[in-house]
Amino acid sequence: MPRPTTGGHPDPPSEAFAPNGDPVLAARFSVPGLPQTFVRRPRLTERLTQGVRGPLTLVNGPAGAGKTLLVADWIAQGHAPGPPAWLTVAAEDNGPGVFWTYVLESLRRHGLAARGDIGSPAQPGEVDHSLLTRLAAELSARAEPVVLVLDEFDRVGTSAAVAGELQFVLRHAGDGLRLLIISRTEPLLPLHRYRAAGEATDIRGADLAFRPEETAELLDRHGMHLSDDGTRALTERTAGWAAGLRLCTLAAQGSDDPEAFLKDFEAGRSTLADFLLAEVLDTQPAETQNLLLRTSVLEQIHPGLANALTGGDDAEAILAGLERANAFVESIGHSWYRLHPLFAEILRVHLRVRDPGLEAELHRRAARWLSRAGQLAEALPHAADAGDWEQAATWFVDGLAIGRLLTGLDSEHLDALFSRMPPDASGPAADLVRAARELAHHDLERGLGHLDRAERAVPEGDGPGTPALRLSCALLRVLAARMTGSADRAEAAADDVTAAGHGIPAENLARHPELPALVLTDLGSAQLWAGRLDAARSSLADAVKADGGPDTALPRHECLSRLALIDFLNGWPGRAESHAREALAEAERSGLPPDASTGTAQLVLAAVAIDHDDLEAARTRLDHAASATLPRDPLVSAGLTLLRSRLLLARGHPRAALRLLEEQRRCPTPGEPSPWVNDRTALTMAAAYLADGRAQAAREVLQEAMGTPGPENVIAAARAHLATGDGEAAQDLLDTLPVGQGEGPAITVRALLARAQTADALGDPAEAQRLVARALAVARPERLRRPFLESGPWLRRLTRRRPELTRGHDWLPEWLAGHTPAEHTAEASPAPVTEPLSRREQEVLERLAQMMSTEEIAADLYLSVNTVKTHLKSLYRKLSASRRGEAVRRARELHLL
Repeated sequence: MPRPTTGGHPDPPSEAFAPNGDPVLAARFSVPGLPQTFVRRPRLTERLTQGVRGPLTLVNGPAGAGKTLLVADWIAQGHAPGPPAWLTVAAEDNGPGVFWTYVLESLRRHGLAARGDIGSPAQPGEVDHSLLTRLAAELSARAEPVVLVLDEFDRVGTSAAVAGELQFVLRHAGDGLRLLIISRTEPLLPLHRYRAAGEATDIRGADLAFRPEETAELLDRHGMHLSDDGTRALTERTAGWAAGLRLCTLAAQGSDDPEAFLKDFEAGRSTLADFLLAEVLDTQPAETQNLLLRTSVLEQIHPGLANALTGGDDAEAILAGLERANAFVESIGHSWYRLHPLFAEILRVHLRVRDPGLEAELHRRAARWLSRAGQLAEALPHAADAGDWEQAATWFVDGLAIGRLLTGLDSEHLDALFSRMPPDASGPAADLVRAARELAHHDLERGLGHLDRAERAVPEGDGPGTPALRLSCALLRVLAARMTGSADRAEAAADDVTAAGHGIPAENLARHPELPALVLTDLGSAQLWAGRLDAARSSLADAVKADGGPDTALPRHECLSRLALIDFLNGWPGRAESHAREALAEAERSGLPPDASTGTAQLVLAAVAIDHDDLEAARTRLDHAASATLPRDPLVSAGLTLLRSRLLLARGHPRAALRLLEEQRRCPTPGEPSPWVNDRTALTMAAAYLADGRAQAAREVLQEAMGTPGPENVIAAARAHLATGDGEAAQDLLDTLPVGQGEGPAITVRALLARAQTADALGDPAEAQRLVARALAVARPERLRRPFLESGPWLRRLTRRRPELTRGHDWLPEWLAGHTPAEHTAEASPAPVTEPLSRREQEVLERLAQMMSTEEIAADLYLSVNTVKTHLKSLYRKLSASRRGEAVRRARELHLL
């Protein structure tokens, strides 16, 4: 028989009984022990310590999240502000009498309250309110608070009576009670009040999830080590779920290669699956199980989409209930949900076993629902998984998304998706997708083959989808024309894009700003290659004005880079540098990966650095340009060769520069030749021939390139005549130079210096001096040193005769100030180095001149600090210096910097 108890037993029996007569189970009062592999997480125990300063702390998360062990460890560390009482709640505690019997017994067994002073419930299903009042009064009178831990509280979470009584005691116990609830679901307490008052602390599933460094420690405690990437991948796959991590680790312990094992681990056929199916799926009603299994094919779940897969109309209530129950379903806002990744993986395996063949149909339904909802990017993978490739390609092209294969955040994902499209997928849309992929990968021949086939299959008239097909074909034609360097074909195709756009609603076009941005970028690039610089500037500038979203980031970056090149070709290095830096800033601001950016901006900055005579900076910029993945762009390929040859020439290696240029002439880029590339090649070759003392060869190479001579060609030809002693011919050529045609300072300075050299050769030193003075004034704002360095010995002789010409121009090389290092007085002449510097010592010296610390030099060169100190000692000895500043000064005097 049940042992009757009343509120007046001052001395409880040593063996306690519940109101239903069952003995109280002592094991439910024990704080669980910690396994040896337990990972202590200070970030969470500190949250608990802070939380129990207030009345209510909730540790809320799914099964296996590590909730119980976290609190047990916190108690074991002694962080509780007062004596703790532990109770593991059971399902039978739904009866208030049973629940409070166990609470009181927990307090008694932990020495926190004399149950006889308070009384005991007499009935399993109810408790006398006066008992709760006496309990609250006794707790409120305590000098230090009691921490009551209720583990697995979700087992009585549906009992409104228990929740109401617990709220009464908590509210009236004051500072004498700290309630710590561990649960899979939120209790029926008035949590909003506690949270609004700042009196509740929540530790949720996201907080309980392991971080990669915590995963690494867990693995270590199991005697296992993974690489950082392997640890991160395991953490992401399990979403940091504690039980999942432990079970995966245990499964991998017997493997010779744990990292490879975990990478290929089939969670759906493991103890993980057994755990989740038993703890989560099997505990749900049949309709909930059906929804979970069918929605496991989705990345994200909307109630409407779930109903489309199940054929029901109750998904909204089911999903909300699963989310509240922490049943591995997470709300991600705006009525969308997400399954835990491991749970979804296991459910998919279970679905294939239970309903073979259903998965493809579910993907097909999902694709249709998402397409109707306007979510094309989400619909496409489902159509692909259903095998509906023609439908996927048609939706893609009809949605004007063809440009997304060429630019934007989704380009790699879409490329990977359509790489799976089988060869038997037919229709113009499928061929257009293939063409876009091949052209994006720079395979012009295959791309044009698919594009030709697509164009032949486009229906006549303006039926549904036809304008989008025509626009997509024309867009890819512009790209193909750019790749072949044909400005005429690019301009014609761009007109076709405009014409096709007239048949498409304006609001549809407005949703795709990448389309005009791509057309203008490719058009401007083709015009630039063809030497139509004004037209190219207009096209590229219009593209830069495109919407500033991620889908237009790459076109904007490319256009700014090419605008910089146009500025440089027109002789405006300052403007060119500004545009190039803006292009690089756009790439960084938009998060473009390094392998997605063009090398053109780096080429322009290298060219400007050469004009500044900063040759090391130029070399670094060229290395950056060469590392870009777009050197297959003929513009980048040609630019690299031209600037590398200019750099060799600037360093005094004209024959090496000529060999490089001859190689380019023997292996021209495919497609139509570029007039300005040919001109620049001829100009650089002529300069190399002149530097090598072969003036006649310089004249010949320039005559071959004199189709439509520009000012720089005329200047170079005049210099070649001067080198052969024909000043009159040089004068005649220079008299043909146009004036006031918008030429920039780089061209103006070279023209003035050529005129000055001609005047000097023709016996007019006063005119020569006047022209040099003008050249210096024009060059000074841009710091254009290279034109003066390339002018030859006549300029040195002139500045030695008239040193006042360079007075105040401290930006010039020292020898142009009217003296050379050899002419310094004996006292001022620097002693030569005792022995040449090694390559590594030269690298250290260059960084020393940049005011870098020893530690910074070591980090930059990937050396140890001690190794750098050794190089510094050697440097000081060779330069006869005792301090950094002295070493740098001596190096500059000796032209080592």
